[in-house]
Amino acid sequence: MSVKQISVFLENRPGALRNMTGVLAQRGIDMRAFSLAETSDFGIARVIVDDVFTTTTILRDAGFIHSVSPVLAVALSDTPGGLDTVLGILEEAGVNVEYMYAFLGGQRGGAYMIFKVADEKAAAAALTAGKIRLVDQEELSQL
Repeated sequence: MSVKQISVFLENRPGALRNMTGVLAQRGIDMRAFSLAETSDFGIARVIVDDVFTTTTILRDAGFIHSVSPVLAVALSDTPGGLDTVLGILEEAGVNVEYMYAFLGGQRGGAYMIFKVADEKAAAAALTAGKIRLVDQEELSQL
């Protein structure tokens, strides 16, 4: 049960990020989760949106280089140790976490994590067996 994440490659210069967010804002795209990583030359904006197809079309038409990749989204217990429990399950299953980021669940509340893992199927099976609730694209779109 993966979620589609859009990664947008941006020059590392003033205004580049706002240029991207401005294009999305003008077209009514609602970002559900967002992460930004950088190097000295470029940045990668990772975003979960309400409408993947429309967003990728808008980005392409505006000249942004981007890619779509599967990630896992999980609902976390918003209590001390919630993330540690999830990481323990992944470690025990031998699944490497490549990166992750968190967000809050809008009107529904709750904490959510996005995980990019080396073995998505093994991670999903281990998390499900560990009674961790995976979240699908539709649920994220409705947050």
